[in-house]
Amino acid sequence: MAVRIVFLGPLREAAGTDSLEVSAPLDWDGLLAVAGSVVAEQLRSARVHVACAGEVLADKTALRAEDGDEVALLPPVSGG
Repeated sequence: MAVRIVFLGPLREAAGTDSLEVSAPLDWDGLLAVAGSVVAEQLRSARVHVACAGEVLADKTALRAEDGDEVALLPPVSGG
């Protein structure tokens, strides 16, 4: 049973990888533990969002990823 974590944009550079596979289930504390200290610090920011199974979570701390889910870490978006 696995959850795939996808690091996007600058979070990919901070993680040093495009993605990780971790054991399911995965909650917020588990995500912070496996993401690495630099990414975990950024995840705590209100500007970084988390999507699970294709839906952006309104409360990322309520993350509950199950077997086969993909968790995408979404960096802040800038634009003009």
